[in-house]
Amino acid sequence: MKKIIFFIFLQFSLSFHAQDSRIYDIINNISSDRIKKDITKLTEFGTRNTFSDTVSNKRGIGAARRWIKSEFETISKNCKNCLEVFYQKDFVTTNDGERVPKDTWIVNVVAIQKGTKYPNRYIIMSGDIDSRNSDTMDYTNDAPGANDNASGMAGTIEAARVLSKYQFENSIIYVGLSGEEQGLFGGKGFANYAQKKEWEIIGVLNNDMIGNIEGVDGVIDNRTFRIFSEPTPANETEKERNLRRFYGGEVDGISRQLARYIEKTTKTYMPEMNPMMIYRLDRFGRGGHHRPFNDLGFAGVRIMEAHENYNRQHQNIRTENNIKYGDVLEGVNFEYAKKLTSVNAINLASLAWAPPAPKNVQIGGIVKPNVKLKWEEIDDNTILGYKIYWRLTTSPQWEFSRFVGNTNSFELEGIVIDNYYFGVATVGKNGHESPVVFPNDIIKETFRKR
Repeated sequence: MKKIIFFIFLQFSLSFHAQDSRIYDIINNISSDRIKKDITKLTEFGTRNTFSDTVSNKRGIGAARRWIKSEFETISKNCKNCLEVFYQKDFVTTNDGERVPKDTWIVNVVAIQKGTKYPNRYIIMSGDIDSRNSDTMDYTNDAPGANDNASGMAGTIEAARVLSKYQFENSIIYVGLSGEEQGLFGGKGFANYAQKKEWEIIGVLNNDMIGNIEGVDGVIDNRTFRIFSEPTPANETEKERNLRRFYGGEVDGISRQLARYIEKTTKTYMPEMNPMMIYRLDRFGRGGHHRPFNDLGFAGVRIMEAHENYNRQHQNIRTENNIKYGDVLEGVNFEYAKKLTSVNAINLASLAWAPPAPKNVQIGGIVKPNVKLKWEEIDDNTILGYKIYWRLTTSPQWEFSRFVGNTNSFELEGIVIDNYYFGVATVGKNGHESPVVFPNDIIKETFRKR
């Protein structure tokens, strides 16, 4: 009887915590007016080309990054110094790439909101500071970069404003990255910085162009957005590659699990939105600032608009054949930028409130009618237990799940290992879950070949 009562209570607890009312408050507090104000301010620096003026207080990337830093500092002041704000920089020379016309410092602006329980675990939201026009080597003429990427930078600042009012178990980083247009230099520098600091990166949400709703193909859509993610880690070992040939997991790397997490959270709290998981590192033949993190084995995705307008990207401001070119304010839909900022903010919060993911997840069940999973339990009294997920091998998202309690193993009866993919997530007492972890090893079993 006690077991039955406990089970009913457990199921009620899971149902009760399925949604967190604080997430809705976060959505409601994101302001399109503040985003518009910040995008407008960033365009007023004329150009934010990586190699533009660094001395002026009104024009160039130097003035822009100082303003961004001052905004983070104001936010920190309003939350009783809850943010650690600083510059992180690396020096590049003309030997570092074809798009480097002169030696310069690549300066990122960083604001860290430390977690109360796991200060060395970080979820990162990034936007790009720099802009460009038709010629990326032209660092003197105007390149307002309203959508690319003042929109992502403004969204990052706005997320910091809203989330700084809360406390989280894990740390959140809000960062403006520089040098994106010249070769992802800012991302490379900050990813290396994180690796040297031995930070545990939960995931990187790179925001690059989150304000355009009118595609060059004529489609107008203010609800759909894309989540780009690579299938498996770029730095995986030869052993991991060989195991995948026999056991699967071609689309189950840590970045793909992060993409699934974002899609699920968005559909739960913002059902009016239409997230598209794109099974590709980035747009065809192009790149973004999540890639340097992926290169080092960190989970990272790109969040952006679904319908791009190439007439407004990397273009000098002009009119030709009655077509307007240039990345100016009139091409940004601020309500849409607000929606995608909300997508970021609720996922930052969900991940920052979530417990650590299980480690060393193993799977077994070869030539058996049941599948068994094992993992290392997390030593944390705020954990409610663990949830096993599974799906058909051709399904993009996890389809089925079962909460199995606070244990380190479980056997799913009647579920044949050959027909599904499996994973395990940690569930907190607050209802928030970690990303799903795909098994990385096989349970040692004795079996007879058939």
